Amino acid sequence: MSNSLSSRVIGAGEAEARLPESQRERSIALFQHGTLTVKLYAPRGSDPQTPHTRDEIYVIIRGTGDFICAGERRKFGPRDFLFVPAGMEHRFENFSNDLAVWVFFYGPEGGETET
Repeated sequence: MSNSLSSRVIGAGEAEARLPESQRERSIALFQHGTLTVKLYAPRGSDPQTPHTRDEIYVIIRGTGDFICAGERRKFGPRDFLFVPAGMEHRFENFSNDLAVWVFFYGPEGGETET
């Protein structure tokens, strides 16, 4: 993963072309700077995620479905913003086959404290 200036503009199509086709989870890290890690996530069939150790933001590129976080179910679609605190159970369900999501992990292990 390169962090050169030229690699700081990454289109969704370019990112998707880098996804491993054989993995069910289909996730790839694209950029890292300080505590920020940016990934593309495009699960197929089911979402096998487990809680993460850092705060996380999803931005839906395309696709629709249900997002379950802390037992609450919400519909999502393109351009939606989803926040998940560190350690929180969450997953995508009933999602379309074209689901593609930007993922932003940031902050310290255990998540940031509320102010």
